[in-house]
Amino acid sequence: MPFNNLISKYDWQYLITGFFLISVFIFTDLIEVIDKEYFYFIPRLISDQPYRIFTSILTHADLNHLLSNLGGIIITRYFLMKLGINSRFFYLKFVLICSFLNFFIIWFYERILSYFNIFPNYAALGFSGIIYALFGFLLLTSFYGKKNFLGKEIGFKSNYEVQRMLKTICLIGLIFSFLPGVSLLGHLIGFIVGCFLFLI
Repeated sequence: MPFNNLISKYDWQYLITGFFLISVFIFTDLIEVIDKEYFYFIPRLISDQPYRIFTSILTHADLNHLLSNLGGIIITRYFLMKLGINSRFFYLKFVLICSFLNFFIIWFYERILSYFNIFPNYAALGFSGIIYALFGFLLLTSFYGKKNFLGKEIGFKSNYEVQRMLKTICLIGLIFSFLPGVSLLGHLIGFIVGCFLFLI
């Protein structure tokens, strides 16, 4: 396969995402000039510090966490190419929309819990909620195709091979989400948001 067939004009989106994730990890974990506790998603602080909605997806617990999410970006890129992506900005637009929707749903869910005097106390971080949203979106796309997203052409076609691989990955991911220290809620909400974005 010629080398130029391995490179896409859309790859800058994934490179930018990876660059930010790696850069934040360097500053928070390797040279430790930034305290990543200021970046976490913490439900009780979101009303006063809404920036955490976006900074929390850039922060990772450790190197393994970062590498697994970088791997998720690479897998996502592969599926987008297989489905025939035809949009220069789809990936970044999707990431930004999901960042807001994922955490808005979590925030709303926790407001309901607080009404019953239940106050979850945890910190969420990492890019995996976005990756699961992409998996949900692409799984449905692999069945039905998707020509447009928010009024812009993306040109996705259905693909049985992608469908089969994504069903397996999503099942394994669901099982993995029950492990200690993994956010089952974050993964499930991400997947649901991805399916919702497919439908609009």
